Amino acid sequence: MTTRINPSILAADFANLEHELGRIATADLVHVDIMDNHFVPNLTFGLPMVERLVQVSPVPLDVHLMIDDPDRWAPGYAEAGAASVTFHVEAAADPVRLARRLREIGTRAGIALKPGTDATAYLDLLDEFDQVLVMTVEPGFGGQSFMPETMPKLRRVADAVAARGVDVWLQVDGGITVDTIGIAADAGADTFVAGSAVFRGEPAEQIAALRAAVAAHRHDDAPRTGRLLG
Repeated sequence: MTTRINPSILAADFANLEHELGRIATADLVHVDIMDNHFVPNLTFGLPMVERLVQVSPVPLDVHLMIDDPDRWAPGYAEAGAASVTFHVEAAADPVRLARRLREIGTRAGIALKPGTDATAYLDLLDEFDQVLVMTVEPGFGGQSFMPETMPKLRRVADAVAARGVDVWLQVDGGITVDTIGIAADAGADTFVAGSAVFRGEPAEQIAALRAAVAAHRHDDAPRTGRLLG
């Protein structure tokens, strides 16, 4: 199984983002949290920032929209060149229609679920999405502790993906460290967002350590390096 490590620039030095992006060149994608201070109680980046990041990033952008009315705003991030755009089902009026629109533009379309959101309603719709993000913290702020109680939901989604035979990435975001990443891998995750765990040390070393931690749980002696979108 492929392992993807997507560092979150929410933990990076905002005054030196181009430099910070260069430090994570061994990652698969860079996770960009878009928050509007309405859907979540925090305010981060917007479309102009994403347009510029696309131009300077050595890895593709994995945009996570924590905003109201993604049906209106999400296509703009796809058009800006993001490789993946994930929106919250709690905020979307029509998740399937929005995902289809994102795919038409040419980006991967993902849905995100808050810790308290039941995944059941979306298990029969998995072929409409390219990624399911199971939040392992309450969305809004970095540096929170991993919530292991979200793992049964992740496992249900992973089982449904396997049963349906669809190519859907299973992403986790929140509190991911070398100590918690194996728990999420065991529950079926293959795509891991890590902020503080990457940027508070030497990023290349931290990314390698996260890959190794997943490989140890999968009994894989040859963890992958580099990046992969397919």
